[in-house]
Amino acid sequence: MKQNEASDETQMQSTSRSVEGGVDFSQPMVAAKRRRISATTWITVILAAMYFIMYLDRVNISLTAKEMMSEFSLSNTQIGVAFSAFAWPYLFGQLLGGWLAKQWGAKVTLAVCCLVVSVSTICTGFVSGLITLFAVRLILGIGEGPAFSAATSAMRNWYPEKRFGFIQGITHSASRLGGCLAPPLVAFVVIAGGWRMSFVVCGLLSFVWVIAWWFYFTDDPRKHPGMTQKELEALPVATKITKHSRTPFWALAKRIGSVTAVDFCYGWTLWVFISWIPLYFQNKHHLDLKSSALLAGFTFGAGVVGDTLGGVISDWLWVRTGNKRIARNLFIAFALVAAGILLWCTMQTTDITTITIFLGLSFFFLELIVGTIWAIPMDISHEFAGLASGMMNFGFGLAGIISPIVFGMIIDKTHNWDIPFGCTVTICMIGAVLTYFMRPDKQFINPYNSPDADQA
Repeated sequence: MKQNEASDETQMQSTSRSVEGGVDFSQPMVAAKRRRISATTWITVILAAMYFIMYLDRVNISLTAKEMMSEFSLSNTQIGVAFSAFAWPYLFGQLLGGWLAKQWGAKVTLAVCCLVVSVSTICTGFVSGLITLFAVRLILGIGEGPAFSAATSAMRNWYPEKRFGFIQGITHSASRLGGCLAPPLVAFVVIAGGWRMSFVVCGLLSFVWVIAWWFYFTDDPRKHPGMTQKELEALPVATKITKHSRTPFWALAKRIGSVTAVDFCYGWTLWVFISWIPLYFQNKHHLDLKSSALLAGFTFGAGVVGDTLGGVISDWLWVRTGNKRIARNLFIAFALVAAGILLWCTMQTTDITTITIFLGLSFFFLELIVGTIWAIPMDISHEFAGLASGMMNFGFGLAGIISPIVFGMIIDKTHNWDIPFGCTVTICMIGAVLTYFMRPDKQFINPYNSPDADQA
């Protein structure tokens, strides 16, 4: 019996030293039998925690907006400007995340990003007016901007291709869980210690995450001591891209442009939800902080379910049909149309219960898109998945600049919430049409690796 166990251990160590994709698996590995929770599962938990905390730090301002507006005498347009401050550096940070991950690795990139998020969130609790509020939201955008595309680089190395939709869906569902829990949590802290204290508490959570990430994650999963042979066999071939490799920026941007346009339409609608829904309940329907927080939490809770299911369903459709245009394009188009129709339904009634149900269903269908659309850059390119996802999410960042300001201006001018909601419905339908032009079924070919490039 002991001889058999020794033989199995020797065989595992021998196998771990095999070479695949040019990488020497010389690191010792822990046997699967002794691991109740796999290293990949722990990485999933840690990444999901990052998405949860970052989303909490992003949306907490919408829960404290009414108190800020009262204390600093801000109009809807001015608070909309404060909302949009986050999106300016977030917009350009999308393009940097994948590049920074290539230069420094996802480990360093995400650690720095979350430290910036932690500091800026804590500092939000000490603002004195619109200018300082705008400044700390800018810094928050600098921290969050590169994070998700850098995380996509990490995912591309740690997960097999048939789980791309799943990992993007589960991590983004954690972010929406942050949005779901933010209203009651922030409301509780605001009532107990004031709106400023809520930002200090959220900022400290980011700092705790950095410590966990730094001591557990490795950029190359093949060098992680907790990986088993079974997990290693499922990994994609190691990328040959290094920090000195030429980046086909414009060729990749041209290829990902249609996905960026769809992401803009999705992002416009999402920013409406995360920026304005609490104020919508408070100002249009005259609910107090507790009631509006609970209803907003219900709405965001529906998004948690949508995020989780969206990537899984999309992956299932791909395995079942073998057609990525059905699994990605058609699925996203369906979700956008459903979200738009249900948002339109909220304008047809004044019953708060019915409105909340329609808003929750609309957000559910909208969030079916997240895991799916974030999987597309990973479908299109292995080597440049991080950069491609950043280019895609450039559309989301651009929507984050325009949507809150336009929404606030329309409300100030018309005092009618149905008009900006109607504009959002139209944008959903436009996004559904634009999905036709996405091509997740075609792999991106690096022009610098082509025979013609070698001859040149």
